[in-house]
Amino acid sequence: MLTFTRILLAELLGTYVLVFFGCGAVHASVLTGAQSGLWQVAIVWGLAVAFAAYCVGGISGAHINPAISLSLAWWGRFSWSRLPGYVLAQVLGALLAAATLYAIYAPQLKIKEEEKGVTRGGVGSIVTAMCYGEFYPSPGPLAAGSDRWTDEAWAQFRQRTPWSMAFLAEVVGTAILALVVFAVGDPRNPSAPPSHLAPLVVGLVVAALISVIAPLTQCCLNPARDFGPRLFTYLAGWGTAALPGPNGHGWFTVYILAPSSGAVLGGAVYERLLRTT
Repeated sequence: MLTFTRILLAELLGTYVLVFFGCGAVHASVLTGAQSGLWQVAIVWGLAVAFAAYCVGGISGAHINPAISLSLAWWGRFSWSRLPGYVLAQVLGALLAAATLYAIYAPQLKIKEEEKGVTRGGVGSIVTAMCYGEFYPSPGPLAAGSDRWTDEAWAQFRQRTPWSMAFLAEVVGTAILALVVFAVGDPRNPSAPPSHLAPLVVGLVVAALISVIAPLTQCCLNPARDFGPRLFTYLAGWGTAALPGPNGHGWFTVYILAPSSGAVLGGAVYERLLRTT
């Protein structure tokens, strides 16, 4: 018989697997140039979703995302009483994955900061903090190449993605993700794939969304995926460069509130417009 503690440990492990592979691909891309394009990072994130679901889906349901847990509870597919435990397990799993990646990539992080001429904790250190938490617009272009960081370049660059655009992108992206999660998880849906293929479908949706949204916001879709690693970097020396970061309240509004709202909206579209009775 499954205890709630075991269920939470499974959810923690699933989120750990997700963030280890997903943020690990970001580390490899930003710090070593190992990836040749956004799609390579995106597909690793997608596969990470599938890996996590296959590992723990039979135990916890593999929500691995507070926004999805919230939406499932909102629309009656999950118990509200279990929501706080799930969210805590998800954030902790993401934080532990970030700590693991830091242990593996610490020398490369330091080298990147030296190349860019930034001090960890200063605003320029988002070129490495982006391997963990997320920023808008994505600092990836500023982290690439040999040009050294300047605050003036960042001030000009950040005009590419204002807050309203970032917020909307995360709402829409997470709504689409939740819509697909609800659709493939509905046994009454005749178009749903077999249950053993559902994790791959959801993973491919995540990869597709990253391909579209990541240049704007790094494509969060998952508050635990952002906040757990962001909290780790705050504690590990990035300080206010990570939390709250250069976008002020964006760490909450864009990366927690927007995905949470979007997931509830996506669930509404399926439950109220598409679900067969």
